[in-house]
Amino acid sequence: MITRRLQVLGLALAGIFAFAAPAMAADTQVAVAANFTEPAKEIATAFKAATGHNAILSFGSSGQFYAQMARGAPFEVFLSADADRPKKAEQDGLGVVGTRFTYAVGRIVLYSKTPGLVDNAGAVLKTGNFQKLSIADPVAAPYGVAAVATMNKLGVYNPLKPKIVMGTSITQAYQFVDTGAAELGFVAYSQVINTPGGSRWLVPATYHAPIDQQAILLYTGQNNPAAKAFLAFLKTPAAVAVIKKYGYEVR
Repeated sequence: MITRRLQVLGLALAGIFAFAAPAMAADTQVAVAANFTEPAKEIATAFKAATGHNAILSFGSSGQFYAQMARGAPFEVFLSADADRPKKAEQDGLGVVGTRFTYAVGRIVLYSKTPGLVDNAGAVLKTGNFQKLSIADPVAAPYGVAAVATMNKLGVYNPLKPKIVMGTSITQAYQFVDTGAAELGFVAYSQVINTPGGSRWLVPATYHAPIDQQAILLYTGQNNPAAKAFLAFLKTPAAVAVIKKYGYEVR
């Protein structure tokens, strides 16, 4: 009889916990700069395993995301590819003051799927032995700004203008190279760090302004524990290890 009562009590408690656990977990909508796609996916998986919360990721250019947020898009966390837009989010009343921080510092690389096309100093940009060069649109994507700055540093931007094809984001800039629409392109180092073959030149960090990628809690997520937890998780050793694995620096 006692054993039977214990079994019933155990089933009842199991039922309580089965319903309680999902109630404690929550979803959060996260806008992620396109260059951070792969690390964000890994981090979101680890975040769910550690907290039970679910980060629903959307990927695109930082400029496009900001325009969407200004029009009321329901994102709760913003992982930008720059520092300017999170600062602007604070100024415009979209972001929670005091929550902004640099989660990664990006690098750009001149990349081609063709072995030997890109040398280790970027001299191919001066020889012009190619038809198309892809970059991300500098109006919307900070990695595009860095690409233009690099070409200006080398004195080749104006001569190369007719050969430049612009992607709406760094993802599309990479796709142009990956599909052969452009022989080479300036892409995020994180996009090709684990890609074998081809040829590449890691652009010196001194050739452009630092690509400080900042995150911020948006006012739409200020009462969502999952949104706050995701930002906190970005600073954990588990998340930092993923970020570094993709070639980013962490300050």
